[in-house]
Amino acid sequence: MTRSQTARLRRATIALAIGTAVTAAGAFAAAKLRYPAAPRSAVVDDYFGTRVADPYRGFEALGSPATKKWVSAENALAQPWLEAIPQRAWVKERLTKLWNYERFGVPKKAGGRYFYTRNDGTQNQSVLYVADSADSAGRVLFDPNAASKDATVALARFEPSHDGKLLAYSLSDGGTDWEIWRFRRVDDGTDLPDELRRVKLWQMSWDADGSGVYYSRYPARADGHGDDAGRPAIYFHRLGEPQERDALVYAVTDHPTRAPSADVTDDGKLLVISIYEDTRRDGVVLKDISRPDGQVTKLFTAFDANYVYLGSDAAALYFTTTAGAPNWRVLAVDRAAPGAASARTIVPQAAVAIDSADIAGDRVLVSYIENARNVVKLFARDGKPLGEVPLPGSGSAGNFEAKGDDNEVFFAFSDYLAPTRILRLDAATSEVSAFRTPKIDADTSRFVTDQVFYTSKDGTRVPMSITHRRDMPRDGNQPVLLYGYGGFNISLTPVFRPTVLAWLEMGGVYAEANLRGGGEFGEAWHDAGTVLQKQNVFDDFIAAAEYLIREKYTQPARLAINGRSNGGLLVGAVMVQRPELFGAALPGVGVLDMLRYQLASANARQWSGDYGLSEKADEFKALYAYSPVQNVKKGVCYPPTLVTTADRDDRVVPWHSYKFAAALQAAQGCANPVLIRIETRAGHGAGKPVWMQIEDFADQWAFAAKALGMPAP
Repeated sequence: MTRSQTARLRRATIALAIGTAVTAAGAFAAAKLRYPAAPRSAVVDDYFGTRVADPYRGFEALGSPATKKWVSAENALAQPWLEAIPQRAWVKERLTKLWNYERFGVPKKAGGRYFYTRNDGTQNQSVLYVADSADSAGRVLFDPNAASKDATVALARFEPSHDGKLLAYSLSDGGTDWEIWRFRRVDDGTDLPDELRRVKLWQMSWDADGSGVYYSRYPARADGHGDDAGRPAIYFHRLGEPQERDALVYAVTDHPTRAPSADVTDDGKLLVISIYEDTRRDGVVLKDISRPDGQVTKLFTAFDANYVYLGSDAAALYFTTTAGAPNWRVLAVDRAAPGAASARTIVPQAAVAIDSADIAGDRVLVSYIENARNVVKLFARDGKPLGEVPLPGSGSAGNFEAKGDDNEVFFAFSDYLAPTRILRLDAATSEVSAFRTPKIDADTSRFVTDQVFYTSKDGTRVPMSITHRRDMPRDGNQPVLLYGYGGFNISLTPVFRPTVLAWLEMGGVYAEANLRGGGEFGEAWHDAGTVLQKQNVFDDFIAAAEYLIREKYTQPARLAINGRSNGGLLVGAVMVQRPELFGAALPGVGVLDMLRYQLASANARQWSGDYGLSEKADEFKALYAYSPVQNVKKGVCYPPTLVTTADRDDRVVPWHSYKFAAALQAAQGCANPVLIRIETRAGHGAGKPVWMQIEDFADQWAFAAKALGMPAP
């Protein structure tokens, strides 16, 4: 994944028509459940004169005996109930087969070597390989499957040194965002004694000669573990030295939450320090590392827009930015006189938004989003257009791996119905060839994806992709799974998922809406779904559901909604606003208590660029109006709901899901079940072993199938 894409991802996934409608309530009429008693408190908070009860505040103590007892009791209720659903056995078996295909990651090239991940189709974690040429088979460099008995230790990231002789790689244990970085000699596969801890999220960058790395490290808690309530600072680790001796390189001292991370320029002379504030604001300063007394130079420090470092050459530093360009533009900054005044536009903003950009050889490679599909173009370093890169079809092109001194670029291409293939681009000639093309044991020719546009509540035109069987009848009675995200400038473009293919084979329809809050139409689209305008996201999702009903794809009793993380918030918000509109709800690892999300960590507080803060009167009012936990109403008939989370999620802490599930269970006004599935030895989702993902989706799809009246194929 490129610097550009990594940064923007921080800003912050029936063949049978049933003749008569099966209502959710009817499907679960005999399923009245006795829920575990949740620990309650009499806590009431005062927000600008509005008193808000928080009866489940105790869940914020995740390790307390009362919380652990409730978690155990909820799992004891949910697990046998879910396993007894007749459709589950088929879903699990089919997912196991669909996941069994050879797949690859995008290679990183260093010192003439190629580093990439491969999964033979049967492995829970992908294995890291190194090859001496792009066409050779390669050899195993690191296999995380041997690191734990349950396959929950994952390879999180890897960075080869410039000469390809050393590899920095990080491990995540049990789904945590915290990483342990280690260093390995590539020739013999032997690890050096060095180990770096208290690290997560921010990139690592090798110095020019491979003697050490620049990285961002969090302060230590009393127990020695990282403290993400504090701010990270940039350190230099020299190989062979203990981490305690690492030199402090740069720290933010004038702001409580800004986080710095470092990139070394290609010539090794400058450290480009990106300072992240939130999803809409970054700063950049430069540090001369060619001399011991190198000075820090301010470059972009108004924190008025996004600035993403792309790469460098002897004359210039290259960035993308939203400054004066809500659809993004590419800048070149004169290295001889670095400053905002010397920045010149080389690729201006276009009518469509830039998704990512990279420096590849003597070219600037720009990937645009056009109606939620990628279009890739090449430019000369002076901005002269050099034409469009040919892609295999209409889909997603991303995760570009490019270097400023090499025309060879690797990237991933995907759509909804074909597994992700890895392609190779010659930036000098614009020629694209296959690097690795996976194959699956499934016939996807039976299905087709249509893109439609619908009108949201305020008249905004919103795109949505609908994947379905080619001969699907538009009888208003198809089981539909509607997915959305709508936040953090993240664009939903076509991606192949075995889980979606299984849903299609069950007879379902899969719909994916490109809601405001994402980046599909630039910063204006993102901004329209943030803070005081966050309700637009929920209105867009509700309008998508109404379109599917109005256009006779489905009806409320046969419509399920699904989303994770910020998408879990989306599902939680719309199901409490319009409970009658949905036949099932699947909120996963969601941000669900919007009045207190920022208290979990400094990282969570940085989400305020999208959400706002309950500490400000106008933002509190907006948050309180939609926060799922606070808007559950006693006696309302909510749709059948399966909340999913993990007890080690340290990105969106699980007490969000605990509070929401407990509130729904206490308030539910009908027989529709409200269950919560809490995974152990797992986190927010990254690095989750295949077996655990299969169990998770077998539960979710089986629950939705039962709710929507879908028989097992």
